[in-house]
Amino acid sequence: MRQLLEIDLQNYENCDSVFSRPSVRGIILKDDNKIALVYSEKEKYYKFPGGGIHKDEDQKEALIREVREEVGLTVIPESICEFGSVMRRQKSNVSPNTIFEQENFYYMCKTKNRIVDQDLDDYEAEAGFTLRFVSLDEAIRVNSAYKSEDYFNEIMIMRETKVLQMIKDAVQ
Repeated sequence: MRQLLEIDLQNYENCDSVFSRPSVRGIILKDDNKIALVYSEKEKYYKFPGGGIHKDEDQKEALIREVREEVGLTVIPESICEFGSVMRRQKSNVSPNTIFEQENFYYMCKTKNRIVDQDLDDYEAEAGFTLRFVSLDEAIRVNSAYKSEDYFNEIMIMRETKVLQMIKDAVQ
């Protein structure tokens, strides 16, 4: 998969271990020029549905599972197509002396029209994750204004905003 960009804060000078968490993200464009995204009611940002890849699954299996859990949409497996990856590297916000390294694999995909119940983790429910269909411009606008005391979230939303802009550039 082609690398779209790399985000490396280089703020891990004295770290002696690496925590790697590869993840998948779904790009779900609808016929009305809207995109399906996760919206955080608490934090007021948009992100692509997706998450970590379990040891017993491949990227496509993880994508199908994560999209279903986070937004209640069922991915059509044969529609899955690579878009690109983003490597993120920074000091961990959880484990001292640890580098957090996350390669995010973005896939274009289509979903069935039926929406089922979400199956959110506790932190996702606390953040108020909901499915929203919005224009790329609206998602970019909201995310560009996002500020947080948690730099970890700010870097995640910066990544998502850059990918949203790449998608916008690709579909114009």
